Amino acid sequence: MIVENRLADDLNEILERSDKPLRTLVNSHVLVTGGTGFVGTWFIEALLWARSNFRGIGRVSVVSRDPAKFLTHNPHLVEHAALRFVVGDIRALDLSALPDPDFVLHTATAASAALNDGDPDEMLDVIVGGQNRLFGEIARFARPRVLFTSSGAVYGPQPEGLSHFPEDYLSAQLDRDEKSAYHEGKRAAEMICLDATSSGVADVVLARLFAFVGPHLPTDTHFAMGNFIRDAMRGGPIVLNGDGTTVRSYQYASDMTSWLMALLVDGAPGRAYNVGSDQAMNMREIATSVARVAGPDVKVDIRGTQQPGQPVDRYVPSVERVTNELGLKNSIDFDDAVRRTLNWHRA
Repeated sequence: MIVENRLADDLNEILERSDKPLRTLVNSHVLVTGGTGFVGTWFIEALLWARSNFRGIGRVSVVSRDPAKFLTHNPHLVEHAALRFVVGDIRALDLSALPDPDFVLHTATAASAALNDGDPDEMLDVIVGGQNRLFGEIARFARPRVLFTSSGAVYGPQPEGLSHFPEDYLSAQLDRDEKSAYHEGKRAAEMICLDATSSGVADVVLARLFAFVGPHLPTDTHFAMGNFIRDAMRGGPIVLNGDGTTVRSYQYASDMTSWLMALLVDGAPGRAYNVGSDQAMNMREIATSVARVAGPDVKVDIRGTQQPGQPVDRYVPSVERVTNELGLKNSIDFDDAVRRTLNWHRA
């Protein structure tokens, strides 16, 4: 049975924008950890789509605790000949049965506020313990290229007067709060990556991810954009629990995927690159834009009240490095990103 791929238009655009790295990846053995998450799902979708279109001969091995979940959400990939799963937790990873991978996308960390707040020790162990286990296993292979999906959270709070985080921002202090496990774990994981590169285990590129919008983004967790999309799909109102002054920027998933492809193949080992949009908007503007795109009857309900003198919570990257070094740019504007996401859900 042929199952339609509802991301076909997006995937074709990725093929056009990422032709050079994809021509390499589709004829290689690519290992993906955390394949059932938002980032991993998009990457695998695009890679397998390109393999079919370019008639590649490579294979894709995916580390996942729940392959059935991935295939339930992506039935068009159930019988794909190039796809193979390695079942298990990243902390107990065993890659002894795999042939040498040429490339590794390491994204096996749950971006879960609930886990971070409820069990910070578990969150830290998943990130750091999983990182150590992965590179222990990779040491058996012939120095693959690895792209580690770190986070913009490693920078800490964005200070007033800094409009965009550059990759060389170094003034963030260590946070001793027990609920800081996610971003402190990512910092430690980056150090493990740099050590793996300097010791010759792998050539590791760091991708510091920010905020995204697109199909497959969860609509029932702590992601504000996912919740806005959910509220809009229900006809509104779009509920904003804060005062609307928080500043964020959102990159569409297909642009994110194109950037990850390029970084995996052409990024400089040991170097960090921000992945996201540099187009800043406050949450009031974001919620209002989602409502406008969703339809004239969708309203916005702002429930918070701005406190005098309270600093603005800002989280926006500079993307000059990826533009200057790799020629990468965002091609999907915010309204179009929201429109595509809504249409995917409505389909």
